[in-house]
Amino acid sequence: MTDPDEATSKVHYICQTYVNGTGKQAALKVDKLFEYTSASQAEERATREYRSENCVGADAYMLTEDPASGEVSTPTFLVRLGEVPEFDDF
Repeated sequence: MTDPDEATSKVHYICQTYVNGTGKQAALKVDKLFEYTSASQAEERATREYRSENCVGADAYMLTEDPASGEVSTPTFLVRLGEVPEFDDF
């Protein structure tokens, strides 16, 4: 039997890349954000993006969204490559 809460939730698989900020804001800056339909697609994109010239870090993670309430879970990281923000900064 299917859990009604499970049927209404939506899973998002995200690849997010980072570059170094400039000037006074030299901290990491989000560069690109991609959404996929599977964890493997997000992980593969993070790996490809991390190998690109300007990318200093990449995350692939998943979030679960409850469309009824609009609540979103904390990220579950699939892969973290290079320089990425601390989890508390995410």
